[in-house]
Amino acid sequence: MLSYEVEMFLSSLLLKPPADLTVFPAAIDCVVGSWGPWSPCTSSCGVGSTERSRQVSVPPRNGGRPCPDLKQRRGCFGNDAVCSSGKEVAKILPDSFKRNFKDPWRRPHMLMKEKKESYCVYLRVKQASPACKLRLWSAHLVREQLICAECQSDAMSKSDRCGGDGMQSSRTFWSAASVPGCHGSWVREASSEVCQCPPRSVLFV
Repeated sequence: MLSYEVEMFLSSLLLKPPADLTVFPAAIDCVVGSWGPWSPCTSSCGVGSTERSRQVSVPPRNGGRPCPDLKQRRGCFGNDAVCSSGKEVAKILPDSFKRNFKDPWRRPHMLMKEKKESYCVYLRVKQASPACKLRLWSAHLVREQLICAECQSDAMSKSDRCGGDGMQSSRTFWSAASVPGCHGSWVREASSEVCQCPPRSVLFV
């Protein structure tokens, strides 16, 4: 016959809950989908970049393997049909230079060209050589300056445009016709048909 104390001790052992058995969830690694297509080249003419991306199908959990790179980028070279115009170097003069003078002798053999409306091009200067500081009109051709360049009738080619009038989002080159060694590059931001540039602008020649 067990004593009362022994019976109570044995009862407590039977009623004692089992040891804490914590169950940790399994680690889940990241899973990604396939690469998407490459984006268009950022430059329509010349060196640019293109990229592609992929999406996460299953995010990592519980200490699983992290996701790999979701974007890739590589170099590219744009060569659109309009790139040939980007090779033209614009010749410019200050707006104080007026091309539309009349022949004082009114010579009959001098055929008058058909008068065409001027158009304006707004270009952001990206580079200017030190020689541009030698003249007052060209000294304001500095980096990040927005310039209005006017294409007048006498400067237009057969295509009714001025050579070197720039390209959208692509760098082209210019040269100051009356300032030796003054040259640089710019990017076309906008244009306006049938317009005249404000004072302190430039003309295509």
